[in-house]
Amino acid sequence: MKNNLALKKTSVGKSLGREMVYSPAPEDSSHIKINKRYDLFIGGKNVRTKKYFKTINPSNEKVLAEVSYADGKDVERAVSSARKAYDKYWKNLPARERGKYIFRIARILQEKAREFSIIESMDGGKPIRESRLVDVPLAIAHFFYYAGWADKLHFAFPGLKPEPIGVAGQIIPWNFPLLMAAWKIAPALACGNTVVIKSAETTPLTLYKLAEVIQEAGLPDGVVNIISGDGKTGSSLVNSPGVDKIAFTGSTEVGKIIMRSIAGTNKRLTLELGGKAANIIFEDAPLDAAVEGIINGIYFNQGHVCCAGSRLLVQESIMEHVIRKLKFRMKNLRVGDPLDKNTDIGAINSSEQLKRITELVESGVTEGAEIYQPNCTLPAKGYWFKPTFFTNVSQSNRIANEEIFGPVLSILTFRTPTEAVEKANNTFYGLSAGVWTDKGSKSFNILNKLKAGVIWANTFNKFNPASPFGGYKESGFGREGGKHGLEAYLNV
Repeated sequence: MKNNLALKKTSVGKSLGREMVYSPAPEDSSHIKINKRYDLFIGGKNVRTKKYFKTINPSNEKVLAEVSYADGKDVERAVSSARKAYDKYWKNLPARERGKYIFRIARILQEKAREFSIIESMDGGKPIRESRLVDVPLAIAHFFYYAGWADKLHFAFPGLKPEPIGVAGQIIPWNFPLLMAAWKIAPALACGNTVVIKSAETTPLTLYKLAEVIQEAGLPDGVVNIISGDGKTGSSLVNSPGVDKIAFTGSTEVGKIIMRSIAGTNKRLTLELGGKAANIIFEDAPLDAAVEGIINGIYFNQGHVCCAGSRLLVQESIMEHVIRKLKFRMKNLRVGDPLDKNTDIGAINSSEQLKRITELVESGVTEGAEIYQPNCTLPAKGYWFKPTFFTNVSQSNRIANEEIFGPVLSILTFRTPTEAVEKANNTFYGLSAGVWTDKGSKSFNILNKLKAGVIWANTFNKFNPASPFGGYKESGFGREGGKHGLEAYLNV
């Protein structure tokens, strides 16, 4: 039997004597069916539009499909369809029956998990290992979780009478297309609302594949409507008079525009926006585990994560030791084909995002920070960026303040727990944070002082559908996940 793991001597791994070199292990995509063209999904039917745009594979720049562009009239058609379905079917359907539909969606997703994983990696550039082990299983788990809540809302809000809001307009980002759709669609349906959801412009394919699952599940026509387009499409959805609630995940800048747009209306709003999370490592932390936490915190999904641990705060006494371990670990990260099962870091999602990352990294060099990138060969085609970290970073540097949304880490030091908390909270954002220490009392002491919505202790980027997720300050408001995620879709 052939082993795809070859070993060779190398100067990089002198301490171990050898470095692992992996032979290609590509996921077979030949059985995956991607249509040449995807129409809008409105009222349970595919609806053609006047305009289409192309979605490409960021790892090789090849066109995957043409996708419908929804203009203002198309958006209103989708909203009208959702309103009709809400009044005619969904709000009057027994809660137990609603739960059955959501459960059916989860089961069909389970059956098609491999197909969804491959399409997610092809359209978004993320490694297949992450799509297969994180994105798709978590999306399925959210549908299962909220299917269970559908007929138990009176237990979630005892003594009260929870009622659905109506039509929910939902806008999702490009970094976790299927997962973000599940986060929004599942609780909305469980609470008795109907949905118009807009895909991200660069990653629409898994949402349209989800439309096929919804049809197969037999969901009444118009309960879920799927549209695609750019910022103008999203603006039309936000400003539609037929929408009762907006749920947005994306940039802080767009979140502020949405807040201004709905001011003075009766629309409900939840926002999950940007982040600049602090990952704090104390001198008594389990360092090998902490280094893995650093890697997972910033290089997972190429750093395209709102809650990424993009600011590393290391206690000064262990700074050199952590840097040495981090450099050794980064030399073994594999950058390349997202469909290769050995790949750790895939392609940057788009050329525009690559420009943004490059510009901010150049600003870090210009402002005097010291850059480190491991030696690795990037593919000739596609959008790629080496895993990067900066030392000698000042609190005033752009890379320490602005969300880069790429595989770039800024490293700062601290001497005391008080200084660590002050530096961690010195940000416009408040989405997430991490703390690494072997002292439980220290963990709880620091956790209670950090101004962030989600905080991990001795781990990072762990999610569960029963756990709420959301931020403070310019990271938004409202929660998704858990019982808290029901409140956003109910009048209580």
